[in-house]
Amino acid sequence: QVQLVESGGGLVQPGGSLTLSCEASGNILRMDTMAWYRQAPGDERYLVASIRGRYPPFYDNSVQGRFTISRDDAKNSVLLQMNDLKPEDTAIYYCNSPDVLTTNGRKSMYWGQGTQVTVSS
Repeated sequence: QVQLVESGGGLVQPGGSLTLSCEASGNILRMDTMAWYRQAPGDERYLVASIRGRYPPFYDNSVQGRFTISRDDAKNSVLLQMNDLKPEDTAIYYCNSPDVLTTNGRKSMYWGQGTQVTVSS
């Protein structure tokens, strides 16, 4: 069984910073892609940032230049450093990996439970 567990969410003032962390555990052989999605109330969930191997990270236009995604393969973890936060960044942030290869030879997608980020004065 694979689990993705996020941490680091909270309340921050506009212009502030937060770092989200996601650590994967279980019978994992490899996780090629790790990503962060977010979903605000009434909106659809969408991709904020992703990282895969040696490819350049992907960032949604709304966070380009403010957010940085990084990963530690030894720990099966991914971070999202968020700077210059704006009220419109308020959402539940979800960790995701679409291609987790497990010891039984299967490749599957997994999601974390989400962590709330609220940007407000």
